[in-house]
Order: sequence, then structure tokens, then C-alpha cells
Amino acid sequence: MAKTWANMTAAELGAEIGQGRINPVELCEMQLDAIDRHPMRDRIYARVMPNRSRAEAMAAAARAKAGLRRGVLDGVPISWKDLFDTAGRATEAGSALLRGRTPARDAEVLQSATLQGLVCLGKTHMSELAFSGLGLNPVTATPPCVNDESAVAGGSSSGAAASVAYGLAPAAIGSDTGGSVRIPAAWNDLVGLKTTHGRLSTKGVVPLCQAFDTVGPLAHTVEDCALLLAALDGGQAADLTGASLTGARFLVLETVALEDLRDGPARGFDDALMRLGRAGARIERGAVPLVTEALSLAPILFTAEAYGIWSKTIEAAPEKMFPRILERFRSGAGFTAADYVAAWRRLQELRAQWAEAVAGYDAVLLPTSPILPPQANRLMTDDAYYVTENLLALRNTRIGNLMDGCALTLPTSQPSCGISFLARPHTEERLLRIGVAAERSLQ
Repeated sequence: MAKTWANMTAAELGAEIGQGRINPVELCEMQLDAIDRHPMRDRIYARVMPNRSRAEAMAAAARAKAGLRRGVLDGVPISWKDLFDTAGRATEAGSALLRGRTPARDAEVLQSATLQGLVCLGKTHMSELAFSGLGLNPVTATPPCVNDESAVAGGSSSGAAASVAYGLAPAAIGSDTGGSVRIPAAWNDLVGLKTTHGRLSTKGVVPLCQAFDTVGPLAHTVEDCALLLAALDGGQAADLTGASLTGARFLVLETVALEDLRDGPARGFDDALMRLGRAGARIERGAVPLVTEALSLAPILFTAEAYGIWSKTIEAAPEKMFPRILERFRSGAGFTAADYVAAWRRLQELRAQWAEAVAGYDAVLLPTSPILPPQANRLMTDDAYYVTENLLALRNTRIGNLMDGCALTLPTSQPSCGISFLARPHTEERLLRIGVAAERSLQ
């Protein structure tokens, strides 16, 4: 059965534009119409930008006609999380505290993507100020999970994932401070790439914790993520040809990363390991005890910086915030400057020890999340449930941020259950080659 435009990947759409079989203007109109007609439109998109997207699609069509395309994705429309500045259009980061905030220029990564010919469809909903892995946001909107519309989509790039999973964008750009690309990608059966801190510019990106904030794509395939990474930094996409798992050496991270696994994530992870082994990967198991200590530093490192950045804005109007998120920000006030400095010094030591411990492996493997997407209504009414699920949601993904690596989550045989590949810093291209080979074995 032939694919329709609506179920093509970003790479496939770009190739069809290059062959003259798809007009970027017609593709843009199809996508805008799909968004407008979708019953979840207002739960997924914070604002659609039809004037901008149509103008960019027209320019892409003219370049295609003249044989002057800027890259494989020239003319392909994508969505952007609502913390990337867009010139002349509101960027509110899911918070009433920033209502009406309208920047004068685009974020640098959006500028880069636009120069590569990508078409900006609009801005997607997210967790308030990006400070939750759940995707629950009663202040603006809570996007649905594609596998259960009564469940949350994962955060904080919740609308980004939902826009792709529901066919309202071929791909999306999100941010990841503690798992905010990988959790929504996993819970919506997508591929998500967490880049190394500093790999992509965060200028013009509403911050949460600048020492950990990263930018990354969510898409249907590893190939799409590779192409989007190149578009975001203006470089060359990773060469994925000939990628194989034969001889690849992986470490399954035992102890904390495998604790409290629900049945679905456990089944998905075990099945994925079996498939990777059949494809030629060498899989070993081992504990790296320092991870537990690193995770114990997270409350200091994340909340202290987040509150330091946002305290004045928050305390000027705390009633505008969802109490759960307000409470999490305020928890950062309890740490001293000495606590923060000591925690960072210790984390740097742990990072060096981690690098030594995993040096012989191509990637470290772990379940992306130990839990399935929680029910949105129950999160609002059951305090104990909220605390448990919120703590577990980002536990595994946060390891990648603390250890300063790059990471890729892929779907497994179980809905809303991902497997993560955690690699050394600034090895995205190598990780993507591993990922595309793993992707074939998992499908």
C-alpha cells in the first residue's frame, strides 16, 4: 500500500519534494488543514502560525523549482516547543507568568532550521516552565498520549511528541534538561535524541537549568533525527549507510536503572535486548554504583538553579502557577550556595569516574522510563500517585543529563515503552549510526 503524505517521515517528504512529486505549498496546506480539523488541536498546539508557514513553504517551492534546495528537508514542515523564541509571536513556555511574552527575534536553532528551509508550523504545549516529566499542565493545556488519551504525553516536550504521534507534524523540536525529549518520545512510540550539553545553541530558548538545558528532535525515525540535528546546527548529517550492530558492545546498567520497573517497560526492555543480541550486539550487564550518588545530587543541582533563574518572576505572582510546579521550584530555595558548589564539584568527579567505567562500550542501555504514562485525572486528585509517578518518570533519563552524555530513545515492542542508548559526550553521529542499526532490529 502506497504511503500518503500524512504518514511519510520527514526524510521521505524531503525526498519527494526533491523529486518534484510534492509541492511544499500543498504539503503545508495539507498539514495546516489536518491541524485545524483535529479534535486534539488545542491540547497539542499552543499557537499555529499559518502566515509564517505559508510564506516559508512558498519560498521552499520556489527554490525547488529553480533547483536551489538548501538540503534534504527544505520545504518540510515541523513543530516547535513553546519555549523557542519566535519573532513577533508569543513564546510563553506553558506558563501564565509569561503570558503575552513576545520576542523580537527567533531562537538561534530556529534561525538555523529556517535557513535550511524547514517550515515552522507553530508552537506546541509543554509542562509549565519545562519543570516536569509528566506533561501535566492545568494552566495551559495537557496534551494526550497517543496510546491512551486519558493519560499524559510525557514532559516537558509533551505537545511536541503529540504533534508527531497524532500526525500533526512530521517531526518536532523539543528541549531536554532531565529527560524532556526522551520521555514524551518513548511514551508516544517515537525516536527522541538528547544532544550533548552545548552541542546546540540555547540562545533564544526559555531556560530552566542552563547548566543542563539541551535541544533535540522528536521524530518517527533515527534518520529524521539525524537530518534534524544537522539542520539545527547547520552541519552535515551523520552518514547512516552500512550501519551494523555486529561487534557493538553494550552495557545494561543494572541496580537503580532497573529498579521498580512496571511490567510493560520490563517486557519491552527484555525483548529489545534479545533483538539487539540477535542482530550481533554483544550485551553485558553491570552496575556502576556512582550513578546512585549522582542522582542524589539532582535535587540540589536542578532545583537550586531553576529557582535562582525564576524566583523573582515566580514570587511576583505565585498564584498563577500550578501548585505542584510552584512547590518544585521553591524547593530550590532551601539549598545554600555552598551546597550547590559542593554538589557541582562532586558531580564533575563522578562524571570522570563514569567516563572511565563505560569507556569500553558503544552505549549504555536502560529502559527510557520505568513507568507507563500516568492518568491525567488521577494525577490531579491523588497526591501520593502524583509524587510516585513524578519521581519515577525522569529517574532513568536524568542519568544521561547528570553524566553529560548524548542519548537516543527508540520504541520497543511494547506501547509507550522505550529503550535508551546512552553514549559519551559529543558522539551524536556515532550514536545515530548505532541507533539506525538498532532501529532495524527492533522493528
